[in-house]
Amino acid sequence: QVQLVESGGGLVQPGGSLRLSCAASGSMFSIYTMGWYRQAPGKQRELVASITSGGSTNYVDSVKGRFTISRDNVRNTVRLQMNSLKPEDTAVYYCNAKFMADYWGQGTQVTVSS
Repeated sequence: QVQLVESGGGLVQPGGSLRLSCAASGSMFSIYTMGWYRQAPGKQRELVASITSGGSTNYVDSVKGRFTISRDNVRNTVRLQMNSLKPEDTAVYYCNAKFMADYWGQGTQVTVSS
């Protein structure tokens, strides 16, 4: 069982930056593929970015060049640096851990508005 706790959401103006963090419990963090998903009102949850145990990353096209996912296997954390934020990035962001099963955090709200 893995427990995930997100932090770092909030309200930011268009063009601004936020950094989301996800702290994971357990001793097997390094073998999980970690990801950030988001869900906007009335829309399906979508994968924003993921990073494998080997450090390979993947991004949805709409965030390429603006968001960066990283992981720290010593501190059991995964981060999402979000720059040049747009109103359409507004959503609840969820941390995900994947290894033979999916584990989810409780979500953190990101609102991009002037």
